[in-house]
Amino acid sequence: MKQLKLGIPKGSLQESTIRLFQQSGWKISLSERNYFPEINDPDIGCSICRAQEMSRYVESGTFDAGLTGRDWIMENDSTIHVVADLVYSKVSQRPARWVLAVPMDSPVQCEKDLEGKKIATELVNFTRRHFESKGIKVEVEFSWGATEAKVISGLCDAIVEVTETGSTMRANGLRIVDELMESNTQFIANIEAWKDPWKREKLERISLLLQGALRAEGLVGLKMNVPKALIEEIINILPSLHAPTIAGLYQSDWLSVETVVSKNQVRELIPVLIKKGAEGIIEYTLNKVI
Repeated sequence: MKQLKLGIPKGSLQESTIRLFQQSGWKISLSERNYFPEINDPDIGCSICRAQEMSRYVESGTFDAGLTGRDWIMENDSTIHVVADLVYSKVSQRPARWVLAVPMDSPVQCEKDLEGKKIATELVNFTRRHFESKGIKVEVEFSWGATEAKVISGLCDAIVEVTETGSTMRANGLRIVDELMESNTQFIANIEAWKDPWKREKLERISLLLQGALRAEGLVGLKMNVPKALIEEIINILPSLHAPTIAGLYQSDWLSVETVVSKNQVRELIPVLIKKGAEGIIEYTLNKVI
C-alpha cells in the first residue's frame, strides 16, 4: 500500500503543527520517546524531525513532505516544492523576522560598518551568502544559543537573530540595524513526490484543509434574529466574507441572519447590532473556512 512520508517539526513548531492538523481532521498522537507519531490516516506515515533539518530530509526523499520555516529552507539552500505558505504561530499570525542587531552603544549604523567584524548566528550559511552578495567581508560563527548575550558580552560584534516585534531585543539593550529576511512556516514536498500523481493529490488535499483551518483561526460565525423592517440597516454594518445568509422565521416578520466575521471585530460589533435591533445573537467557532 502506498504511503505518504510526512515530517513533523520538533521544537517550537511541534505543538502548533499538531494542533493545526487536528483542526484539519488529522489526529497526531505523540509520546516523548517516540519519533514516529501515530496518525488517524493509513495513507500517511509520520516522523519527527528538527525544523532546521526538515528541508534536507525532504530534498533527499527521506520524507515526501514536511513543515518547516522558510528560513531553514534558505539556510540549507534546499531544492524542494513549496506546496503552501502556512503563516501561523502559537501566539500570533505575524511572520518571524531575521534581523541584524548590535548593542545600543555600538558605532555600527549599517551593514558596511561590519567590514572585518564577527557575527554570531544560528543561520550561518544564509548570513554568509547575504554579506558575500554585498561584497562585505565578515566572520560568521555558529551560535548554539544565548546569541543575544554574546554580543552584549563582547564575544562578537553583531548577531543575526530571529524576532517578531523586536521588543525583546530592545529590552536586552540591542538595536536592530537591518532586517535580512522574513520567514513563515511552509508546507514543502520532495520534487519527485510532487510528480507522483497519487502523492500530489494527497498533498493538495492536506494543503487545502490546512489552509482552511488556518483561515478559520481568525474568524467566527455570527447568527442573529433581525426584524424585517431593520434588515437593511443591519446589513449595512455587518461585515462578511461575501454576503450574509438571510432566511425568514416561521410565521414571523423576523429574519435569521448568519455571517462570518473577524474575531477582532466581534467585541465592537455585537453591542452595535443590539442597539440596531438584533436579538438572539450567537457567536460560534469555526474549524475550517474553504
